[in-house]
Amino acid sequence: MSQTRDTGLPFMKMHGLGNDFVVLDARARAIEVTPRLAAALADRHRGVGFDQLAVIGATDDADARLSFLNADGSPSAACGNATRCIARLLMDETGRERLTLATGRGALRAVAAPDGAVSVDMGAPQLDWSEIPLAEAVDTLELPIEGGPTATGMGNPHCTFFVPDAEAVALETFGPRYEHHPLYPERTNVQVVTVTGPDRLRLRVWERGAGITLASGSSSCAAAVAAARRGLTGRQVRVDLDGGTLEIDWRDDGVWMTGPTMHVFDGVLSAEWLEAQR
Repeated sequence: MSQTRDTGLPFMKMHGLGNDFVVLDARARAIEVTPRLAAALADRHRGVGFDQLAVIGATDDADARLSFLNADGSPSAACGNATRCIARLLMDETGRERLTLATGRGALRAVAAPDGAVSVDMGAPQLDWSEIPLAEAVDTLELPIEGGPTATGMGNPHCTFFVPDAEAVALETFGPRYEHHPLYPERTNVQVVTVTGPDRLRLRVWERGAGITLASGSSSCAAAVAAARRGLTGRQVRVDLDGGTLEIDWRDDGVWMTGPTMHVFDGVLSAEWLEAQR
């Protein structure tokens, strides 16, 4: 933070279907982002507020490197909606329609779609218990947890419950109960899903380290994979979230996610605020 203390720290606010992010651009100047700083920035009363914080860095291996932190300051290897939003930013900067972004999930391909939307290949799903990871060897299709949820890894762990009515679930208590389940040593994102058609899912999301969010790209991918594995849908589905709809296509080369992006505003964190977080 010493590099920005005297001048303030520029940031961007973005969202994908209401899943909102603060984005820091560290390609030209070094930015030290500590868990304390991230959690303070996430405070919607005393900071800016976000579901995830994304940092854009330079790399020789891709068009940019992305790193993510949750609202509680914990790290996340993947954030699908933020990846799409930043891909759109970089496409607008460069005039290109195809990019490769390095993440903790691996190198992700992004392709421009109509009307400002972006498609991102979130990679092959992790289906083995040790990759997700889980605490012990179990059948990931139906976990030994009440409700028989499905476990999926998308660079971060997911626990997907199929329920008769997603709207009826008290997610504010249901979500944290399973986020911290002992079968998930790194905690987990929790989804409640209702199959509303042969190619349609209604999804509500509790994200680890963030709580209830209006949308989640990686959760949508995990839910689509879980539904296809259980024979409830095909591999191409529309996922209706509280904030809007994503299109998910589980192909041979990975799980592709397509949806809208929005760059809301630019701002500068004051030197005074930054100093208070030291």
